[in-house]
Amino acid sequence: MHALRSFSVVTESLPLSYNEHEVFMRTNSVTNLPPFSNEPFTDFTTAENKRAMQEALSRARAELGHTYDLSIAGAATRTTTTFHSVNPATPSEIIGVHYAAGAKETLDTIHAAQEAFAAWRRTHVSDRVELLLRAAAMIRERHFDFCAWLTLEVGKNWAEADADVGETIDFLEFYAREALRLDSATTPIQYPGERNQLRYIPLGVGAVIPPWNFPLAIMAGMTAASIVTGNTVVLKPSPDAPTIAARFIALMQEAGLPDGVINLVQGGPEVGRTIVEHPQVRFIAFTGSKKVGLEIHERAAHTQPGQHFIKRTVLELGGKDTIIVEGDCDLDAAVDGVTASAFGFNGQKCSACSRVIVADSIYDTFCDRLKLRVQALTIGAPSENFQTGPVINEAAKKRVLDYIATGKQESRLLVGGSEKDLPGSGYYIEPTVFADVAPTSRLAQEEIFGPVLAVIRSTNFDDALTIANNTEYGLTGAIYTASRDTLNRASHEFHVGNLYLNRKCTGAMVGAHPFGGFNMSGTDSKAGGPDYLTLFTQAKSIAEKRGYVNEAVEEQEERMGI
Repeated sequence: MHALRSFSVVTESLPLSYNEHEVFMRTNSVTNLPPFSNEPFTDFTTAENKRAMQEALSRARAELGHTYDLSIAGAATRTTTTFHSVNPATPSEIIGVHYAAGAKETLDTIHAAQEAFAAWRRTHVSDRVELLLRAAAMIRERHFDFCAWLTLEVGKNWAEADADVGETIDFLEFYAREALRLDSATTPIQYPGERNQLRYIPLGVGAVIPPWNFPLAIMAGMTAASIVTGNTVVLKPSPDAPTIAARFIALMQEAGLPDGVINLVQGGPEVGRTIVEHPQVRFIAFTGSKKVGLEIHERAAHTQPGQHFIKRTVLELGGKDTIIVEGDCDLDAAVDGVTASAFGFNGQKCSACSRVIVADSIYDTFCDRLKLRVQALTIGAPSENFQTGPVINEAAKKRVLDYIATGKQESRLLVGGSEKDLPGSGYYIEPTVFADVAPTSRLAQEEIFGPVLAVIRSTNFDDALTIANNTEYGLTGAIYTASRDTLNRASHEFHVGNLYLNRKCTGAMVGAHPFGGFNMSGTDSKAGGPDYLTLFTQAKSIAEKRGYVNEAVEEQEERMGI
């Protein structure tokens, strides 16, 4: 079970002064706020946690089919059009009914965010921080309930759902602390005869467009980063995960979110395009496919009439992620790491291992062990906590099966390769591995986003590095080897945003593994890192010549030798 963390944020009004930590600014004094630490994982082998999860699933099922309103300026809003969110394990089971926004509602949402920005930008950082901390505490109290909704709406098993909720809490806690740190920023030097400030101020109205595969953590993380730095948000969730977003907004309102600071608008691509192109939307934070991300980037770059700023895009896109397995590695650890990276949440992660490059000396042995390990994976309903479950929808199922058909023509099927007919008629596909895959084949180059792994043979480490770097992406990668020299070379030459040595390539932890990729994997935004909040701000340098005001303060500083 998760204990509720206590916190207290105290704001002191201080006279204008300068030392190595503060320059002519209002300063926060934070007491009883412990250093950031990651939320612990839940042990579902204990009877208490297993029972708690089952009870949460029962509570969620009792609310299935509920209708959720849009939220514009804090007001519940309805339209004439609705759409359904369904359980990918049982598509006949409706998770939520949602109102779809039209052009009017979309524009109203942007206007509401504009109206709220005037006051929210002036809200002191300590108040914004307190909002995030309250929300984190409330999610921690309702941890299992959010896990249950993730399991039912997007098909995460208990461990994957638990990690999603834990990361949500981490983002809220981490960005709260980072906002306080950013607020206390100073210039590198104080120029003689001046007081110099560096203030990070909000951009304005922003669009947050999150994916369905981490519909709580990424959605909440991008939204929290936006509002804690003083921006207001138009949030457009994925149509495959609208219920989780609606429930998060309800929680934020319960935590004290002012009207209009986060506005929820549901719908498809046209809603997204309207938001992205609007001349008063200053930034777009998007996580999703390369195709959609590049379209957003292009549309954002086109200046609209009445627009007097350059839109900023924060893009986290796809990956074709590789694990290198060298001949001197711990083979069992490598097999386990590759299996977990490739088939966790059915390969539906931008960080998932899609390719494993194996040294020729151990290639056959590795394939034999990998086959046994993958065959042992259980597949079934996420609510019953099977290791692997369905892909998100019918279109995803068709896409993955098409890639499997291609793989059967291009390479050697090692295990899996078929859809799985299970009770509930869900979108199940067997965990699938192809061996002897050519490095330049479609299977080795294109993002599949499903439970399909390509095994590629390498002749030496130079060859392995060449293959690892031969895609248009550069998100995550990993290497298994006992050689320090090989690890050092990989650290310099394996071109990815997140590189892992002798561990799996999924499971980035907030604070420890700032997350974002190179090349077509996005703008390397490094979510969960010390630079992330700067993407939602603009730096304002202020220089004041001394001697004109606050003479008494200046005299005191001079006596102190400042």
